[in-house]
Amino acid sequence: MKSLLVGAGVLNQTPLDWQGNLGRVRAVIAEARAIGVSVLCLPELCLTGYGCEDAFHAPNTHRRAWRSLQELLPDTRGIVVCVGLPVFHQNGLFSCAAVVSDGQLLGLVAKRFLAGDGIHYEPRWFKPWPAGLKDDLLAPDDQRYPMGDLHFEIGGVRIGFEICEDAWVAARPGAMLSQYGVDLILNPSASHFAFGKIEVRKRFVIEGSRAFGVSYLYANLLGNEAGRAIYDGGALIASGGRLLAAGPRFSFRDHQLTTAAVDLDATRMNQARTASFKPDLAGDNPLRISAPFVWATKPSARPPASPAPSDPARDWEASTQLKEEEFARAEALALFDYLRKSRAHGFVVSISGGADSAAVSCLVSLAAELALQECGAESVRETLRHIPDLPTPLTPRSLTHCLLATAYQSTENSGPITRQAARSVAEAIGAHHFELDVQELHQGYLRIIEGALGRKLDWKRDDLALQNIQARVRSPSIWLLTNLRNALLLSTSNRSEAAVGYATMDGDTSGGLSPIAGIDKAFLRQWLRWLQLSGPMGLHPIPALSAVNVQAPTAELRPPGAKQTDEDDLMPYELLDAIERAAIRDKQSPTEVFEVVHPIFPQYPTAQLGIWVERFFRLWSRNQWKRERYAPSFHLDDENLDPKTWCRWPILSGGFVEELAELKERVADIQRIETIRD
Repeated sequence: MKSLLVGAGVLNQTPLDWQGNLGRVRAVIAEARAIGVSVLCLPELCLTGYGCEDAFHAPNTHRRAWRSLQELLPDTRGIVVCVGLPVFHQNGLFSCAAVVSDGQLLGLVAKRFLAGDGIHYEPRWFKPWPAGLKDDLLAPDDQRYPMGDLHFEIGGVRIGFEICEDAWVAARPGAMLSQYGVDLILNPSASHFAFGKIEVRKRFVIEGSRAFGVSYLYANLLGNEAGRAIYDGGALIASGGRLLAAGPRFSFRDHQLTTAAVDLDATRMNQARTASFKPDLAGDNPLRISAPFVWATKPSARPPASPAPSDPARDWEASTQLKEEEFARAEALALFDYLRKSRAHGFVVSISGGADSAAVSCLVSLAAELALQECGAESVRETLRHIPDLPTPLTPRSLTHCLLATAYQSTENSGPITRQAARSVAEAIGAHHFELDVQELHQGYLRIIEGALGRKLDWKRDDLALQNIQARVRSPSIWLLTNLRNALLLSTSNRSEAAVGYATMDGDTSGGLSPIAGIDKAFLRQWLRWLQLSGPMGLHPIPALSAVNVQAPTAELRPPGAKQTDEDDLMPYELLDAIERAAIRDKQSPTEVFEVVHPIFPQYPTAQLGIWVERFFRLWSRNQWKRERYAPSFHLDDENLDPKTWCRWPILSGGFVEELAELKERVADIQRIETIRD
């Protein structure tokens, strides 16, 4: 035997969608078998969905997962498939890869290392399987199957596993599998998207194939599976330290299949030539499951070319502005998936003429355009068939107009610049735009409270309350519009505002989904300039954003004469983001944070920097309750502020009283030194 055609399938699954999940698994198996794929790797927990959370502890989940596996067996005639599901054994729950060959379940490989940091919470539900242990599972069908730290010899080809996190740890199972002489290592994964993470995956796949002397198959989930995490797909196949195939990322399709021909003789001889390779010669290995299989001598049909890393259709992945591209495509896919899986009829945005609401609106437009570009009008129409009166023809502009309503809601403090900016952006992307005057409602609330208090409210005494009521008075009308359209209201708060609580609860935080709460304001402004001038590769820029980008960010809640800007209220956004990373990501004290930012931002006086660092810590510690109440947000990097996916913080705390006193002393010391130098 010289070569095999192998495949890695990525799937857009939904937790507990039993028939849908099974149907998509069957579809990718059918596609693989039709082109002669012999070994197919599918993602972790793909029968149930990865994001089932506490439903993993429901017996019904295990029973239905096992039933799905049994229903799948006839689809695997003539092919070896690994498929992920949870398995209940000895009163413990394990994340397993079921190995099915020619319609027979050969055994279940249990995950050894569990992801328990950041967005992951696997130890809450699953147990890690001990290395070197094999057991027998008494399954719901009353049959016994081998389970544990297994590898397989199927028709003379040896196959081992690293399940997702297994490949991210120092003591990778692949090292022992190499000693067992495996030919293939399969990695069924549920690896969420984060900026730049694809490069880490490529390294462990390529290096694993080289160091272990194997061919390595990596299959991931795809899309917005459960609401927060975004999976970018990106199947990988490597052999002997060389990447053979890389699947597309951020696809709008239900599944993608990536294939490559691997040379078994070549990898076996590479192991033989490696001086450090020491084969396991202990005889019959109790961890090895053997089964007969007749391998295809050649593919039954010419396989489609798998997208290679240099495929012109994916030139955006080599862009010098990769983060901008990834943000646009990750958010667009997440919004599109959220729309179809929630069965909402569209989105509504309270568009202010500023950066945040403009970005959210443009992301909806990008979702429509990218979906149509990849899948075509008829496929998108079928996917969104729950939405009545989809337009004909279905174009990016007509689809955006159907899906997105924007509303500019003015008070006496709203100006013509933001009104025109909001209208220009909405018109440019094709949104259904409204202009609502809420001044009368605003004044009505003021009259009620002034009558109750027996005094007039004024800006000198009541500044914050007068700002907040304007933001809150906009909430009922935008919710009403949303309900009338059977749509989903998108909140427009960003990560920088979340850090310091610079948002009005039940005002600009109103919404069922907060798409940009995981991205900082400095990057968001940079991204909008990029979108204005160039935009995602293969699409087009949105020049109308110039009306937004020329403005200094402002809440526009004080009278025009106050010339209110966000950075005057807070601090420069780039500084705020640097402080947040040092304080929250790196867990440094106020004085340590000051020592970090002081040399990076020499343009600001020492005393002012000290004030800003103190302001951040005071606002951070008093506003955790706001972060707890934000609408669900998308996970975009592994150091975000979402208390449900990464950053847990007490709602009540000491407020850094002692630490801030130390900071003031340190700032005073530096000022004295600077005075002496001058």
